[in-house]
Amino acid sequence: MKNILLIIVLSLCFNSVNAQVGIGTADPKSTLDINGNLSLKVVSLNGGPSGSATPIDDGVYINLTPTVSNEEFILPDATTVPGRIYVLRNIADSIQADIYTFGAGVEFFAGDSTSGTNVVNMTTAVGGGNANKTLIFISDGSNWTYGKLGF
Repeated sequence: MKNILLIIVLSLCFNSVNAQVGIGTADPKSTLDINGNLSLKVVSLNGGPSGSATPIDDGVYINLTPTVSNEEFILPDATTVPGRIYVLRNIADSIQADIYTFGAGVEFFAGDSTSGTNVVNMTTAVGGGNANKTLIFISDGSNWTYGKLGF
């Protein structure tokens, strides 16, 4: 009887470790498989007090409103949030937002001439050129990588 109980417990443990959850599907293909729309929390951050970077530590899609006296926003240390994703959008009319990180640093996308620095400048220009109005940041557990979104 003890052996049967042990086998059942071990079987349940094994299945829960490899479990896949499906929302809107009876046959999930990933750990979380969503067959439908996904909504994420939207957070708005205003530039904080002068001389102090505003921390980015909540939400996924974040509207940034830099101020003349504080255009600095800071990501958490990439080593403390592996896999974290932020979509940042500068919604200010004419003020650049500066995104900083400390700790592991930032690894820039290919072709960026500022590679190796710890700041990314988000301009408000829309359209062609090198406008960085909307960027996605992803922690790989060591660095933040980022790329420009098409809007």
